Amino acid sequence: MTFGADIIDINMGCPAKKVCNKAAGSALMQDEALVKDILTAVVNAVDIPVTLKMRTGWNVTNKNAPTIAKIAQDVGIQMLSVHGRTREDKYNGMAEYDTIKEVKSRVSIPVIANGDITSAKKAQKVLDYTSADGVMVGRATQGNPWIIHEIDHYLKTGQKAADIPLNIKKQTILDHISQIHQFYGEKLGTQLSRKHIFWYATYLDKESGQSFWKKVNKITDHKLQYQLLEEFLNS
Repeated sequence: MTFGADIIDINMGCPAKKVCNKAAGSALMQDEALVKDILTAVVNAVDIPVTLKMRTGWNVTNKNAPTIAKIAQDVGIQMLSVHGRTREDKYNGMAEYDTIKEVKSRVSIPVIANGDITSAKKAQKVLDYTSADGVMVGRATQGNPWIIHEIDHYLKTGQKAADIPLNIKKQTILDHISQIHQFYGEKLGTQLSRKHIFWYATYLDKESGQSFWKKVNKITDHKLQYQLLEEFLNS
């Protein structure tokens, strides 16, 4: 908060083994009393809104998101985001929305549906089914951040958004990679850019994008990385 944060978002949704092994992320959903203590402590410690992201539960037989949602609301959490998989599911299979629908029916604070929101029509379908107040998009934005505009436009108008010109997309990609280099520095910035370059390249053209990424993946010089990306985009 001292650094200017507008909200504090507590993440009890991460399924990563290295996180859950430290009793963090979605592992916390196994201990509802501890969840209550953590949420209460954070809410009482700050003067800005505190929100919570979680999964449907720990595993298929322990889908306790509705219970935790009620606990969260009672201690002052102001918004919930729920991913439609358990921790055990990780990112396997398909997200389910029945539990999100139940969470929404249990609380009056805003509920955001998350998981497999891959298109504007899918976003509308999930909202209609769950009565959620919004959707959160994750992996579908990898390489295609423009999907946010597509979803927003469709939800507001019921119409498909006009295609964003390819030259604007290409310039956005270059600007993004350049900003990663500037923010993280030459070495780390080059390393972190690799995954984004892969996502962007394969979004534009899966076959040639994969071939290009193999060429650029091990490059350690940020200027050369940017140059090759620019050449690929202009080819």
